[in-house]
Amino acid sequence: QVQLVESGGGLVQAGDSLRLSCAVSGRTFSGLTMGWFRQVPGKEREFVAAIPASWGITYIAKSVKGRFTISRDNAKNTVYLQMNSLKPEDTAVYYCGADPRAGVTGSEYGYWGQGTQVTVSS
Repeated sequence: QVQLVESGGGLVQAGDSLRLSCAVSGRTFSGLTMGWFRQVPGKEREFVAAIPASWGITYIAKSVKGRFTISRDNAKNTVYLQMNSLKPEDTAVYYCGADPRAGVTGSEYGYWGQGTQVTVSS
């Protein structure tokens, strides 16, 4: 059973930075594509960033490009989302997803964490 545990969320002011972490257990981490999504009440889960198991490339949503970066540490079984220059519209619950074969669509991910709240005040 794959388990994902997010951490690092919180309440910050506009312009601040946060780093989210997602620790994975139960499966070979290096073989998983990892993604970050976010969701606000009443809206669908939105893609934020993804990093495949290989290739050395990342995918970043246009809405956060230039401010957010995704990275992974295969030795620590952890994926990170570095969020800089946060805006109030970044407020959401952030979810970590994992799957051996996934891209930028939430339905492609078979495993999810419980989510971590990020609140950005103006």
